[in-house]
Amino acid sequence: MSEMIRNAAGRMVPTHVNGEPVVPFQGVGKYQPQGRKAGPPIPTAADFPADGDKRVATLKEALVRAGLRDGMTVSTHHHFRDGDLVANQVFDAAAELGVRDLRWFPSAAFPCHRPILEHMKRGVVRWIEGSLNGPLGDYASKGQMNGVAVLRSHGGRWQAIQDGEVHVDIAVIAAPTADAFGNATGDRGPSACGSLNFALADSQYADKVIVVTDNLVPFPCTPWQIQGNNVDAVVVMDQVGVPAKIISGTTQITKSPDRLLIAELTARFIRATSLYRPGFSMQAGAGGTALATAIYLKEYMREDGVTAAFMRGGSTKYLVEMLEEGLIGAILDGQTFDLEGVRSMRENPRHVATSPFTSYNYHGKGNFASIVDFVVLGATEVDVDFNANVVTHSDGRMLHGIGGWQNCLTAKVTILPIPSMRDRIPVLVDEVTTLVGPGELIDVIVTERGVAINPRRQDLIDQATAAGMPVRSIQEIKAEVEALCGGKPAKPRLTDEVIGVVKWVDGTVIDTIYRVDTDK
Repeated sequence: MSEMIRNAAGRMVPTHVNGEPVVPFQGVGKYQPQGRKAGPPIPTAADFPADGDKRVATLKEALVRAGLRDGMTVSTHHHFRDGDLVANQVFDAAAELGVRDLRWFPSAAFPCHRPILEHMKRGVVRWIEGSLNGPLGDYASKGQMNGVAVLRSHGGRWQAIQDGEVHVDIAVIAAPTADAFGNATGDRGPSACGSLNFALADSQYADKVIVVTDNLVPFPCTPWQIQGNNVDAVVVMDQVGVPAKIISGTTQITKSPDRLLIAELTARFIRATSLYRPGFSMQAGAGGTALATAIYLKEYMREDGVTAAFMRGGSTKYLVEMLEEGLIGAILDGQTFDLEGVRSMRENPRHVATSPFTSYNYHGKGNFASIVDFVVLGATEVDVDFNANVVTHSDGRMLHGIGGWQNCLTAKVTILPIPSMRDRIPVLVDEVTTLVGPGELIDVIVTERGVAINPRRQDLIDQATAAGMPVRSIQEIKAEVEALCGGKPAKPRLTDEVIGVVKWVDGTVIDTIYRVDTDK
């Protein structure tokens, strides 16, 4: 077992993860990276067909040509969300080839990837470094995975590839449209999903890159999101994804009266601040409450004659409506969450596909996240110091990914609209089970029982109070909820076995995830 040390957040973290040394969290903005960016081997055009046709008959053959062997790192992307049809086939092919001990490095995993559990049980996949949603997270939480899960934000994933922390041997990119040279886009074709930019780093830094498409078009495929000069092989199959299933999980607007109230309070709070002005900017997460917030805010913007310079996406039909109505100047889209977003990206030049490099990568020369005025996000838990958790539940199980959540915390005002309880379990706690975002970066908690504002932000307290918002201390709301629920939530039953770590945006380890004790 690796030695455990206390990091700057006061959390115990390992010094080594999966046999590699790691750096403990040193505080927000404190860690200074050294060295130069990583890079793939230098290729030569002499090794590729002069006519530009890189087609290979099957995915298995493409993997063989890429040199797939035991212990490699294979990456995939998640733009199809729960409708991905390619990642499972990658590991089916690996199993048929007798390859073992692979590290899977997805930009996120979803319930549709449940079949990979069998590949983990049989040793084809050793461990996963990426968001572990649903069944994969539950599996790892019980200590059944043969390695330590490493959870990163979207920007943290780019940082890890760019810095050489994770070397991708083979990247497999599912593309709704591509040409035989490997130029590819996600905004058109029968399986159109919007952007492919979570796979952009993979295409630039991996040793070998395979594009898989179900819509081969004549050269050149434009506008290309993936450049064919970075692609080794192109595989055509019947279907790469189910676009309807990008609208999955939390990407549907809430119908809960309590959560609609929270959304309305959030929009009212934004309206009450000095940053709400012509030319403001915002990003809302994909959760149902965040989506409802955008709808309420749209009505306020109409009433007030206020337009936004831009909004960051995850794009949805609600943002598209605001764009087409002229309420916002542009959508800067990192991920497309519904089919109207896909259509808009294809048709509207002010709907721009962005990547984690431009939007979130902390080891860059700035990024878009800190330019945003308001960000509206979710959380599974928040403690009295405004620290927040988005990856584990109150029982300690690792069921969610980080996504862009950590990266967005650098916005000028970070707002978490959350219910005060879920299933009669208080969401406000003394100390979060897993620290994912430091409280110094979280400004406002909006619940159905009132608005708690971080004492660091007296400016926001004054503005919200002047507007008649129900401002209360986080301790007061917490005490009221505990009285209703019969006390504090039970502590999760955990062992001292490390089954995962959470990386901060700079690649340092901010917290540790422990195996759930299933013996009690």
